[in-house]
Parts: sequence; C-alpha cells; structure tokens
Amino acid sequence: MAAPTAFTDAQGQNNIDRNSKQYKDLDLFFSRKSVSNDVNTVTDITAVKRSVRNLVLTNHYEKPFHPEIGSGVRDILFEPMTPFIAHILTVKVQDVIENFEPRARVIGVSARPDIDRNEYELTIQFFVVNAPTELVELTVMLERLR
Repeated sequence: MAAPTAFTDAQGQNNIDRNSKQYKDLDLFFSRKSVSNDVNTVTDITAVKRSVRNLVLTNHYEKPFHPEIGSGVRDILFEPMTPFIAHILTVKVQDVIENFEPRARVIGVSARPDIDRNEYELTIQFFVVNAPTELVELTVMLERLR
C-alpha cells in the first residue's frame, strides 16, 4: 500500500510505480526546490509543451551529435511573408514534432503572418499521449532578429 499523501485527487497517484507513463523533464529555467536546493522538474503536459517549443526553436546542427534534430524555421523567417511561406513553415513544424516528439500527437499547426510587426504567430494543437482527452494549444511568436 502506498504511503498517504497530501493529495486527495488523481494527482496524488502520479508518483507511484504502476504509473509508467508519467513524463518528467528538468525545468530549463533552473528554478530550485525550496527544501533541497535541487533543480525543479516539470511533469506531464508542461514537460511536453516545453519540449515541443524547444524543438520548434532548434536549428539543424545546433544539438551536438544529432544534426538531424531541428526545424529550420529561422531560415524561413528571412523569406518574404507570403501564404506559401506560411504553409512551408507549418509543414516544417509538423514534421519536426512528428519525427522527434513521440509524446505528442499533432492535430494542427497554423502560422499567421503579422506583416506590420514582421513576425509569425505559430499555433500548435496537439494531444499528449498520456492525457488524450485534453487538447493542448501552444502559441509561439516567431520573429527574425538582426
């Protein structure tokens, strides 16, 4: 029998041994736990959302020993803003998520160009494999920097 916890709902069952599909990543903001001064971890939906965002913002050859991982969206940001380029952007993002993030099932990707601000509003909708009933929507603003 598991030790009693302060949780009364299903969240208290996340740390038991039978739950084999809990997703856990390091918090890349490197915030510390107040008790042990160890780096915090993010779990489940938050972990997958951060992983998807990091995949979208990673260039090819940026990850050591894995030159194939990356979306290449920064190269597209210097092209003229047309509907065709926005479509290429959505295809590249969808491909990188489907190929390198097995915890996410992509439903849709849309890129809305904002010509006045010279940026794209990228919206990604996906389901997390561990929680298939909750649709997750992630919005990333892509702008070119000089």
